[in-house]
Amino acid sequence: MNTKLLRTLTVFVRIVETGSMSKAAVDLAMTTSAISQQIKQIELDIKLSLFNRSPRELTLTEAGEIYYQSCVTILTAAKQAGEKLQYLQNSPSGQLKLVAPVGFGGGILSEPLKKLTNQYPDFDVQLTLSDEPLDIIKSGADLAIAIGPLDDSSLVARPLAKWPLVLCVHKSHPLAEHCTLSPWQLNHHTRISHCTADHPLTHSLNSQKKALPKPRIVVNNMHSIIQLVCDGVGYAILPKPEVQSLLLEGELVELCTDWQLPTYSVYAITPARDILAGKTKLAIEILKQHCDEISDSLKQSA
Repeated sequence: MNTKLLRTLTVFVRIVETGSMSKAAVDLAMTTSAISQQIKQIELDIKLSLFNRSPRELTLTEAGEIYYQSCVTILTAAKQAGEKLQYLQNSPSGQLKLVAPVGFGGGILSEPLKKLTNQYPDFDVQLTLSDEPLDIIKSGADLAIAIGPLDDSSLVARPLAKWPLVLCVHKSHPLAEHCTLSPWQLNHHTRISHCTADHPLTHSLNSQKKALPKPRIVVNNMHSIIQLVCDGVGYAILPKPEVQSLLLEGELVELCTDWQLPTYSVYAITPARDILAGKTKLAIEILKQHCDEISDSLKQSA
C-alpha cells in the first residue's frame, strides 16, 4: 500500500475529527504548517476546497464531506488488510497452494496434511501432484516439494530429507529368487526407469561402479513405475519411503543387495521472498518433522 497516501488521508481525517489543524498536529506529532501544506496539496490535486475556513472553526464543504467518507472507508480497509497480513505472518490461515511429486500422494503427505487440517481450522490446502517440471512462480504455488538439486536462483530450497533408493522387483518375478545377483545378470530382464533420473550401482565392499542396463520402459510418473513393478512387468530403482511398506510385507524384494544406490535429496521450495506467510512456515515445519520421522523409520529397518 502507498504509505505516503495513507498518511495524508490520516491527516485529513484527524483534522475533521478534532475540528482543528493545530489539534491534529499535536495528535500526529507534526507541525501545523506541515498539516496545512498537506491539505493544500489535496485541494490542488482534486481542484476543490475541503474546508470552509473561519477564524473560529473549520467546517467541511460538500466536496470535503464526500472526501472524508471516502477516506474513512479507505483507512478502515487498509487497517483490516494490515491486520490480515499480520495474522498471515504469525498464524496459519487461508489456503496453501502445495505442489508435490505424484509419489508423495501415496501416503507420505497424509500425516502432515491431517495435522495441518485438524489443528488449524482456518487452514486449507490445494494440493497439486505432478512429476513434470513446474514453474512455481507462474503457477502461484506457495510451496513445492521437489527432488534436488535446484538451479533456479529465484527460488529458495530448504532441505527436508535425504532418503535411500532401492532396486526392487515383485516377489512373483523370476529375479526375486536371486537377491544377491550382480548387475550383469540383469541384462535379459525388463528394466523400468523414470524419465528424469538414472543412477549407477556401487559395490558395498570395493566401491566398484556399474551402470544398470538400458531401460526397456521409461515413465514420467513414479507412482506408475511402482505399479508396473508390482504387476511383475520388470524391475526398477524406487524411492524407499514410497515402497517401504511393500518391502516389509514381502510384496517387493530388493535386488543386488551387495550393491548400493545413492541417496536422493528432498527440498521444500518457495519463491524468494523477504517474509514467508505463517501458513507456509508452518507447513515447512510440519513437513520437516514428518520427513525426520520417516528417516528414523528407514534407519531402524535397515
